[in-house]
Amino acid sequence: MPRGANTFCYCIKANVIVTGGDDKVLRLWHPNINTKPVGKLVGHMFSITEIVTNEKDQLVISLSSAKVFRVWDIQTLSLLQVFHDSQGGPGDMQIYSMIYDSNHGMLIAGSTVIDMYPLTKMIQDTKQIPRTHEREINVMLYNKSFHQVLTICSESIIKVWELETGLHIYQILDPHGFNVELTSAAIDDSGLIFATGAYNGTVKIWDFGSGQEVKVLPEGKDWKEDELWIKRLFFLKAQEKHQYLLLALERSGKVKMMQGKEDTICLTVIWELPDVVPVLQDGNHIVRLKTATKDRGVPFPDVTLIVEQTSSQHVTNPAVGIEVNCIDLLQVEGYNMIVAGTLNGVIILWNFVTSTVKELYRPEDCFTENPDLDPKRFRINDILFLFRTPECARRSSQDSVCSSSQCDSSKGPQSSKGSKQSIHDSEGKGEQTDVTVGEQQPGDKKHVAETQPPVLVTAHEDGHLRLWSIEGKLLKDMLPFTKHSAISLTSLYIDSCTRILLTSNVEGHVILCSIGSFLNPPHDEKKFKQLLAWRAHSLEILQAIYVEDKQIVLTASVDGSVRVWHALNGHYCGYFGQRRPFDISQTSDFILPCDVNEYPIEIKEESKFTENKQKYEYPLVFDRQRWRKMSSMSLLFKRTPPKPFKVEHDFKFFKSLFSPKIQKHAIEGFMAENREAGVVFGSLPIYRVPSPTSLQFLPLIGSEVLREPDGIPGKKKGSHVQHEKGQRRRSLKRNFVPQINLSSFFFPTISK
Repeated sequence: MPRGANTFCYCIKANVIVTGGDDKVLRLWHPNINTKPVGKLVGHMFSITEIVTNEKDQLVISLSSAKVFRVWDIQTLSLLQVFHDSQGGPGDMQIYSMIYDSNHGMLIAGSTVIDMYPLTKMIQDTKQIPRTHEREINVMLYNKSFHQVLTICSESIIKVWELETGLHIYQILDPHGFNVELTSAAIDDSGLIFATGAYNGTVKIWDFGSGQEVKVLPEGKDWKEDELWIKRLFFLKAQEKHQYLLLALERSGKVKMMQGKEDTICLTVIWELPDVVPVLQDGNHIVRLKTATKDRGVPFPDVTLIVEQTSSQHVTNPAVGIEVNCIDLLQVEGYNMIVAGTLNGVIILWNFVTSTVKELYRPEDCFTENPDLDPKRFRINDILFLFRTPECARRSSQDSVCSSSQCDSSKGPQSSKGSKQSIHDSEGKGEQTDVTVGEQQPGDKKHVAETQPPVLVTAHEDGHLRLWSIEGKLLKDMLPFTKHSAISLTSLYIDSCTRILLTSNVEGHVILCSIGSFLNPPHDEKKFKQLLAWRAHSLEILQAIYVEDKQIVLTASVDGSVRVWHALNGHYCGYFGQRRPFDISQTSDFILPCDVNEYPIEIKEESKFTENKQKYEYPLVFDRQRWRKMSSMSLLFKRTPPKPFKVEHDFKFFKSLFSPKIQKHAIEGFMAENREAGVVFGSLPIYRVPSPTSLQFLPLIGSEVLREPDGIPGKKKGSHVQHEKGQRRRSLKRNFVPQINLSSFFFPTISK
């Protein structure tokens, strides 16, 4: 090195030493060969001041005196990136220190300011909010067969992603035509095809693997876009091969069935469900159906309502919405039903086995308009059937979402970092604190082999989660616990064996509940347990999906991002659209997106050993024998001596033992002028004493007072001198910010 080295670093994985100096050349040295370098990196125009390495990605980051960063690849000796620090003025042209944080993928440089440069492929970029689409997400679906995720935004761009890595596979632009927004979608059980519905009523079927169009329902001439808006789509099981059956819910509340045959490319509407809401509004809670089955391989028969002619026609208030807002269907052995939830909170069950339509629930005053109340207060945003197939019922109760070993490993490192908040901690030492999802009690084994009747779950606008029997009995009314008050729920999702219930709300929270034991009669309310709640987005979540084989949760929001979370603890994994591939495996690092600052809240199970025992406010126990040996000075602080029977209840000396509170704001001083002085020492007074120009001109404080030999003060000599000294003393006082009483200091008197 002709001009020496200013800095060097050692790369462990490549086993090279990198040096840099005033000759602007980076040299790579083998530790055992010092005669000549094994490689040179040329490109800097100014002296090299700092060098750091990124061991994981095998990168060398060099910094010159002109604030120019260069990123090199150690293995290929190639230049990857050049960027310049724009902080500071023309005089601040030097960065004095630079380090690389390998844990968080952050390059930190220090000059007059501290600059932090995150890797662009890191999932937590402080400058940009995670984005999967440029516009809000309308639909998110998960293909279990392909392990891929399909997302659709309001700009009508379909994107398909790989779940494990987050890589973008393909996209479809304007699938229903230019400027036609897609509003719904569905994936077939086989995963080979998917269907999309638009706001103008058109429906298309696509091949999932290639993204090619298969079938289409073209737009009619007299269609009204506001009424034919497709809100929900479902694939039905077709009895014939190469036949497609779709069930669609329109915005007007109509439920239609579409059929696609092999010999034609167009879909046709072959079945429509009659409107039963006006009939139920007249007071008929059960309406009989007249069925007519045609030999065409349709799972639902043609139905007509059997209505008495004497029923009065009820006048509907146009300000009150009575349309169907959400539906779900159940087609298993012994059951063929469709359930619907309306805008005014009415639950309607169509049972095609018994040929009846039943009103399961109707809120009070749901058909009357009250201008003082929110007209959407009764709305049902989502509804689902909870039904456990016999195959899932035969599974062992030990087959849970998380095993005890996985829970132990996941809770160990996070607990020490404070990444969770635990409410209602369990009492008792003998309790098992691991929460397994879908656990069953030993007494429930008799119900395992039996097929239980389905249960309904509804997500309401008022924030409540309600569960119903198919007879209309309310089994559970729950307000999910989050950091805030009741928030409107937006979506519901269950796993394949109906052990996990996932719901989301308009504030961006995700709530994870265990319903495995609750579905067994007699449907004990205590067996319906909320396990976890965390905030995934800062805005409304439209859909949340639980992937049981990976134990992760996918969330789609109106902020344009689709994010991935660990289902066991609510930890953030990443988002679709990031440059770095996903790391779905459990990690000890707890991170959050830049727009979320709330920790997950875990609800632990209540202790079974202390349910019937007295619960104390403070867990510490008072020892009276040790107290007698101690001084009773604490009783002297009371104004009146306590009575004997009151002393025992007054020994709550542990009231001050609280958990440490998180300091949300910086410590500020008691003086308004000291807020910019610092964070830690801001509460101390700051004294600013300017140094004098010369020590020989220091004033002699106290020299103006002279004492006579007899101790009696004499006359002040030299009035003009006294005036000059008084000015000097006043100027010295003004130089001090807080005025210090100088008379407390000792100054010897000097005679003239």
